[in-house]
Amino acid sequence: MSGRTALVTGGTGCIGRKICETLAEAGYRVAANGHPADANNAARWQEEAAARGLEIHVENFDAGDYEATLAGARAVEAAVGPVDVLINAAGITRDGRLVNLDPEDWKAVVRTNLDSVYNATKAVVGGMISRNFGRVVNISSVNGQRGQFGQANYSAAKAGVHGFTMAVAREVARKGITVNTVSPGYIESPLIMQVPETIREGIRESIPAGRFGKPEEIARAVLFLVSDDAAYITGADLSVNGGYHMD
Repeated sequence: MSGRTALVTGGTGCIGRKICETLAEAGYRVAANGHPADANNAARWQEEAAARGLEIHVENFDAGDYEATLAGARAVEAAVGPVDVLINAAGITRDGRLVNLDPEDWKAVVRTNLDSVYNATKAVVGGMISRNFGRVVNISSVNGQRGQFGQANYSAAKAGVHGFTMAVAREVARKGITVNTVSPGYIESPLIMQVPETIREGIRESIPAGRFGKPEEIARAVLFLVSDDAAYITGADLSVNGGYHMD
């Protein structure tokens, strides 16, 4: 049993939920962050998890807002304990070709997908430094590695996530803190099911593994990176994409 405390931003989303559940099953005390607009769905999931014996604290705040994130992190630490492990998984899409991309859609995606990583990490890294231990895992995307048509905002933000990972990893490595990225490929989720079937099948055929990934496969990669077994891995980008993009 771990006994450590983990905070997962975007923890009430599809991949975030599986990360929270996997960490809880491994003995972590888990706090899931969700956006206040999704509070009702988060509460239902929390109840379902509790019925399966998984105690997950839910803290609703906008991870793209700096002050709200600082307050949310303080609330988590008061309720669950000092944050030893941070998973930055908050993310949205607002797709459109650059010529049609509204400035508000650019700002919204960068705010949620990249600013949130700064906000949450800044909120907890001081405590990690003082305790000489910490694990930070930032969820990027295969499209941050290779780019994607119609996703200039998303690809830029997700590429920025790994740049942040590498810089901060260098800053805190001597304090017993690792900072890594996980870059999922196309994962079975409500988002991929919204893609028209013909396009979706074309994507599937382009993946060497011949299938979409599962949220639990991302969660298990995260679980490894936050474990003691991964103590000598930092600044890395772990691709979990079925061979869709090889770097």
